[in-house]
Amino acid sequence: MDYSAIYPEIILALFAIALPAVNLLVEDSKFLAGVSLAGVGLSMLAVFMHFYDGVGPAVFDNGLLVLDDFSGLFMMVFLSVAFIVILASAKFIEGEKHAAEYYCLILLATVGMLLVAASTDLFVLYVGIEITSISSYALVAFRKKDIRGTEAATKYFIFGGLSSAFTLFGISLIYGITGTTSFEEVGALVGTLDAYKEMLWLALVMVIVGFGFKVAMVPFHSWAPDVYEGAPTTITAMLAAGSKKMGFVAMFKFFLVAMLAIKADWEIVVAVLAILTMTVGNLAALNQTSIKRMLAYSSIAQAGYILIAVAVGTEFAVTGGIFHILTHAFMKGGAFIVVATLATVAIGEKIADYKGLAKRSNFMAFSMTVLLFSLAGIPPLAGFASKVVLFSSPIQSGVAGAEWMIWLSVAGIINSAISLYYYARVVKYMYVDELEEDAPSEKLKLPKSMMAAVAICVVAVIGIGVFPEFFIQLCRDAATALFA
Repeated sequence: MDYSAIYPEIILALFAIALPAVNLLVEDSKFLAGVSLAGVGLSMLAVFMHFYDGVGPAVFDNGLLVLDDFSGLFMMVFLSVAFIVILASAKFIEGEKHAAEYYCLILLATVGMLLVAASTDLFVLYVGIEITSISSYALVAFRKKDIRGTEAATKYFIFGGLSSAFTLFGISLIYGITGTTSFEEVGALVGTLDAYKEMLWLALVMVIVGFGFKVAMVPFHSWAPDVYEGAPTTITAMLAAGSKKMGFVAMFKFFLVAMLAIKADWEIVVAVLAILTMTVGNLAALNQTSIKRMLAYSSIAQAGYILIAVAVGTEFAVTGGIFHILTHAFMKGGAFIVVATLATVAIGEKIADYKGLAKRSNFMAFSMTVLLFSLAGIPPLAGFASKVVLFSSPIQSGVAGAEWMIWLSVAGIINSAISLYYYARVVKYMYVDELEEDAPSEKLKLPKSMMAAVAICVVAVIGIGVFPEFFIQLCRDAATALFA
């Protein structure tokens, strides 16, 4: 067995196990954050060195886990999100009890994401999702005395448990029908199972419901605004930028590898859900007064955009979907880190609390503007580049009889225009509106570690937008590896 395929997971797991012991020796939350960052950095190095050596895909246990261009790119995305969240958390949870457990759970959640990225088997995929989910439930409830946090964690646990049950039931049906849980072997068999069509449809419905909860797809999205609002904001960033993207990795593997042979049976359903998701998310975001709830509904809308890649199902569409996942991780993760940073200096979570922010912190106002405009798809930022590729994929699908897919592009463009309203409203509050008469006007003194996390996201968003060719090629290689 080639253990290099699981070096990133092993490194993170070892650091997660070691953190409570380190805490017994050094009771300093910033030191624990540094140890966690070291673990994430070494895991990223393991992924990078594998591809730098140019030895090709690494296969563990007869192909149960594979480190290739697809899994490697998503591993780097998940590890980048973990790095940013831990960096921001160094100040955000300073003085909190159980800091070791907090960082341990973040690392374990990331281990689950890495397993999902590398999995080639339905049950390994399920195990990875559950490792991330269970860790996330605890992280949402990290501040046990916070009523909103405990309520959010309870809702998240209930909805998450239901989604896991649906997913596992669907997987068990597929195993019962095909006698295997390997994506490739299932994909080779499903097209020949005419006698079990009804059972296969039931399995598809179960898995769509289960994964729909994970990615906050309409109508399975109701948990997301409450959980995003109640969770510690750094954890909200991880949920939106990390674990949600893990759900899309699972959908890519399930629908475009295991169920590709019967794509004609499910593509219209996924397309309708994509349009519903982006439309409901954007319309619900229009009248929000909480910045976290607005970003939560925005995240639902973005899920609808990414679902276009699943519905179209071509290599070019998956390239666009992966590219938008990459950019969205920095855009949405950075936006929530901005909210977390401002919360440390007593700036509230209402959109109205951002009035006159530019006069108190030019850096935060500029960063939030860049991130929000990128989410809206304004050039030359990363969101524009990824939406161009993603929204053009239905037009360039080249699939006979699939001219209806053009409506996916139309819906995406219209919804992007709608989203500009509520993003621009926040920018107006920061730059145009004056501070309230009784509001403090002195310059904000912001934590340097949190500013560094925000700066990483802003630089990534601008850099990917200005120089997209390199990243598009990475995403194209990843899409090729998925279909290989």
